[in-house]
Amino acid sequence: MKLTHVNNNHLIEWSNGFGFKERFELFIRPKYCECTLLRVKALWNTRNLTMADAPNPFQFPNITKFKIALCQLSVTSDKNQNLDRASRSIRFSVEQGAKLLVLPEMWNCPYSSDYFAKYAEDFDNRDASPTLSMLSEAACCHGITIIGGSLPEWDHGRLYNTCCIFGPDGRLKAKHRKIHLFDIDIPGEISFKESDTFTAGDQPTIVDTGVDIICYPGAFNMSTGELLWELVQRARAVDNQLFVATCSPSRNSTGSYTTWGHSTLVGPSGEIIVTSGHEETTVIAEIDYSNIQLQRKSLPLDDQKREDIYKFIDVHELNP
Repeated sequence: MKLTHVNNNHLIEWSNGFGFKERFELFIRPKYCECTLLRVKALWNTRNLTMADAPNPFQFPNITKFKIALCQLSVTSDKNQNLDRASRSIRFSVEQGAKLLVLPEMWNCPYSSDYFAKYAEDFDNRDASPTLSMLSEAACCHGITIIGGSLPEWDHGRLYNTCCIFGPDGRLKAKHRKIHLFDIDIPGEISFKESDTFTAGDQPTIVDTGVDIICYPGAFNMSTGELLWELVQRARAVDNQLFVATCSPSRNSTGSYTTWGHSTLVGPSGEIIVTSGHEETTVIAEIDYSNIQLQRKSLPLDDQKREDIYKFIDVHELNP
């Protein structure tokens, strides 16, 4: 582990490269990815680090423009139908020139505790995982990177909410088990606890995809969606001066859990580049890294830090 510095955030870099943030928030970076200190501080024991420990800001990858696809899928109780919908959306995205594709949270399974175990697959046994087989074949066939949303995974008698990422060669680049499970209890509106069914993941996940944005495959409900969905995306984009992509299942008002929808791409100044409604659709937009550089030049948050006043606090180490 070493300390690194990106824009106005101070971040941990793992030696082998890539970390998710809670609720499947992830930086997808060339050769490495970081997690903010404040989000991972509970995992580490205190050590003394200062600003002098931070290396120079990262360099942008050679690719400056590419298209991203956000596949807002309609989820049914028929798994095969869900896989077919995803496959068609992937083909459409490739036809439109997308190089990075994001699927929603729980897209092959209704978002309900009654279905998670029934639809779960053993990801270590590809013959027993039709979902991963389809994603791998699609990524390889079309030469794209697929962030596979999340799926219910069985492993040694435990159930996980798991995100898988496949590279253009079709190989599984990472498998991340959701660390911060979603529990909500709003009287008169909704009561739902992922922790009643899922086991929380216990470690960050590391991978190299060669892209540079923050992605949230998520399934916000009608209560949290209206209040927080857009707010959180735009806030993280402004905080980090990066692109933020979110992908939700489409809305199904007949299910026990109604998702908000509105899959969105937000630019580095917090502007909404493209967003969907709540229906099933695939939205495609171009990411241009020069907009990140322009925003950081226009609003140099990195240069405005007061290192004479504050230092790192609560920096922790995994193995003391």
